[in-house]
Amino acid sequence: MRDVHLSGVDLNLLPALDALLKRRNVSEAARDVGLSQPAMSRALARLREVLGDPLLVRGPSGYALSPRGEALSAQLITTLDHVKAVFREPSFDPARAERTIRIVGLDTHTILLAPALMARLAKEAPGIDIRFLSYGPDLVEKMETGQVDLAFAQSTTPLPPGARSEPVTRDRLALVLRQGHPMAKRKWTPEDYGRVDHVGISIFGDAGSELDGQLARFGVKRRMALTTPHFIAALAAVSQTDLASTLGRAFASRFADQFGLILKEPPLPNLDLDLTLVWSHVRAADPVLAWVRKLIVEIARDTMDISPPRVSRAKERL
Repeated sequence: MRDVHLSGVDLNLLPALDALLKRRNVSEAARDVGLSQPAMSRALARLREVLGDPLLVRGPSGYALSPRGEALSAQLITTLDHVKAVFREPSFDPARAERTIRIVGLDTHTILLAPALMARLAKEAPGIDIRFLSYGPDLVEKMETGQVDLAFAQSTTPLPPGARSEPVTRDRLALVLRQGHPMAKRKWTPEDYGRVDHVGISIFGDAGSELDGQLARFGVKRRMALTTPHFIAALAAVSQTDLASTLGRAFASRFADQFGLILKEPPLPNLDLDLTLVWSHVRAADPVLAWVRKLIVEIARDTMDISPPRVSRAKERL
């Protein structure tokens, strides 16, 4: 049996072959596929040449199928269904999905999102598991190779070529102090940032941030007495000392009562924190990831979003 190389076969002949085998009539087959009768005749001639068989044989009452044509008639129905399935958008049923989704994020994302996310997955997609991972210098490589599915980032974070992103929530910076802090009742100025020690968040081993860039415009440099990769540790440290920290209001307000904290508006021109969800273009068409992304965005907007009308809910508490 000789091998057939698809690169040398005109796959446009398949609809014509299907119509000819069903109709057993050149004119009717031509109407079915929108060809002229001469064009269908040429297609039949080409099919006979490619397959090495007459396919349709003229008889006393019209055309009849050759033995090869009869065999192809039954085979072609399944074959065309398989070909169509290649180009059909894959169906996805969350309840039947079995998958582990790996998400790079911070403890803020895990703490604020994981409870509601896992509750929803237990009801709607019990076969999907979530793994939260830490940031690292090889994040882009891991996303391209499928070792990481999603990552949280700020809207100001430069994305690698081909990366896709979707806005998730809007947050704002908050200046966090313990209740009873010596500077709790005063309205802060940028210079006040240089008068107290701070807790900084270091994600990639460097505590510097856009906040330090804003303070530098005022000639202010803050001292980082403590640097940690964990936001919850920053809040815990602030609650027991005269240290200050500046971080997302959504997370800080969640634990303000528990840690005895107050949240103040920082004296800075840019306080917005727009969170995005990032994934590789390689996985853009993955229906499972698309569904999980939609679920995460929905939950995040319920649990993490502080849009302008809601900022008033997080008033300073002295």
